Amino acid sequence: MAMDAQVTISGLVGSTVEFRPSQFNTTQATFRLACTPRVNRPGGWADGKTIWITVSCKWGLAENVAASIKKGEAVLVQGKLRNWTFPDKNGEIQERLVVEATSVGHDLFRGTSTFQRVQRIEQNDDIEREAGEMIMKVEEEDLGELAEATGDRSLAATR
Repeated sequence: MAMDAQVTISGLVGSTVEFRPSQFNTTQATFRLACTPRVNRPGGWADGKTIWITVSCKWGLAENVAASIKKGEAVLVQGKLRNWTFPDKNGEIQERLVVEATSVGHDLFRGTSTFQRVQRIEQNDDIEREAGEMIMKVEEEDLGELAEATGDRSLAATR
């Protein structure tokens, strides 16, 4: 059984959401999330050290995040915690803490939001219907031309 570090994190969106196609015809949206804990110190509460986390979203979630989330907004992110490693421009290995998000939403403890269901067009149904109509039209035209060319009235009757 595979073990994943599932996390839920609240924070502020610290960068503009970057939306782009990725490999294998999918879409990807990424943004930086700032998580600043409140700590109790002598003399009262204060901000702790900010933790910066990259949030990566794919497919439909990426599209919805790009359309809904803006820099500075309070959000809740749920997903798998990962540690990405990559070489920088000098060839040195860098590490980045990443949440591969399965869910992203506004933090309603810190503000309000309005939900709007996505209306996805069933493109496959439309494409199949249009293709079928085009095939029928071409077949009817071909039968008509064939009937005229051969003088075969039975072909013209099938139209």
